[in-house]
Amino acid sequence: MPKRGYHHGNLRQALVDAALSLIEAKGPTGFTLSEAAKQAGVTPAAVYRHFAGREDLIAEAARQGYEIFADLIQHAFDQGQPSALASFEATGRAYLAFARKYPGYYISMFESGISINRTPELAAVATRARNVLEHAATELSKHIPAENRPPAAMFSAHVWALSHGVVELFARNSPGTQSPFAPEDLLESGIGIYLRGLGLIPPDE
Repeated sequence: MPKRGYHHGNLRQALVDAALSLIEAKGPTGFTLSEAAKQAGVTPAAVYRHFAGREDLIAEAARQGYEIFADLIQHAFDQGQPSALASFEATGRAYLAFARKYPGYYISMFESGISINRTPELAAVATRARNVLEHAATELSKHIPAENRPPAAMFSAHVWALSHGVVELFARNSPGTQSPFAPEDLLESGIGIYLRGLGLIPPDE
């Protein structure tokens, strides 16, 4: 690929796209900025017009990933309406779908070690994603008297953790780890058991 130096029309995005490909192939610490530059077809020096280092490049990939993720789970929540339970479960399934469809973004967000507080923009969009899940949890629990209602932030965090665990163990081909059940079935049954235990849904739902 010919080098395009500083004249690349959209160098910043080309570098992010190159990083995503390298992250999928080698992991978040398995590539250098020079490799990203080579894959984007530019000189290594051109990278520093946009990113101070590899972590800044990965942080931008994570920010873009959270934008997609937040939009995806918001759409899933909306599609589940007017059923609060369907909306809540849909956000969990959307988590699995995101991890499968966008592995480079997923790794940048959750496996790179980059803090969501690295930039204000990354923190803002990560918060937007979390707020969608908390809103879904609030809708699901609002029929319970306030004094008996579990904190929405708590059980939305629990379900996020459950979703993440299913993704890591069974949806991203963890070596040597297999399940006789589909990841979607594992997640749905796990969420159901958890919500019944909290009294958020009746035993027969």
